[in-house]
Amino acid sequence: MTFKGWPAEALDFYEHLEADNSKTFWQAHKDQYDAAVRAPAEELLAELEPEFGPGKIFRPNRDVRFSADKSPYKTHIGAHLEAGGYIQLSADGLACGNGMYQLAPDQLERYRAAVAEDVSGAELERVIAAVEADGPKVFGRDSLKSAPRGFAKDHPRIELLRHKGLVAWQEWAPAKWLGTRAAYTRITDFLRASQPLKDWLDDHVGPSELPSR
Repeated sequence: MTFKGWPAEALDFYEHLEADNSKTFWQAHKDQYDAAVRAPAEELLAELEPEFGPGKIFRPNRDVRFSADKSPYKTHIGAHLEAGGYIQLSADGLACGNGMYQLAPDQLERYRAAVAEDVSGAELERVIAAVEADGPKVFGRDSLKSAPRGFAKDHPRIELLRHKGLVAWQEWAPAKWLGTRAAYTRITDFLRASQPLKDWLDDHVGPSELPSR
């Protein structure tokens, strides 16, 4: 089926879940989640797959083992695409991301080397400028407050060197278009605009080669 956006009931579901994040609420409204939230997300991923690869919807349950917040459910639905994109819907609206959110130690070493190198570092600056000119914003994650060890504090790309992750991100507040085909257009526009950043990261950083824990 063709993705036609998320109905208003999807946002209503998350608004009420934020107010009553309980197993009782979830079980009483699971049909609403399945029909208004998850089903459109599955249609979206099926339609995106030919261009962006298969996608996976994350579990709605939170991992509360090490959290002081014991709320059992996430107040958003999130999906990850094989090509690297991320899509999220909540009561706050739609959000999309692309890049590498959390670099493993070996990835971080390669990232910093590529940022510090004149040619690849300058290329990243141009990529970021082009991505942001199309609408998304590029953010560093878990950034150091000072220069990483082995790099000068006055390095021309010191801000980029401080990051431990790099992602393009864009958000849209709830509006009527979210329940129309326009939602698909905004998502694909973002994924295409942000792909050069993911390409640079794939080329210069790549996947972690460390053994899985």
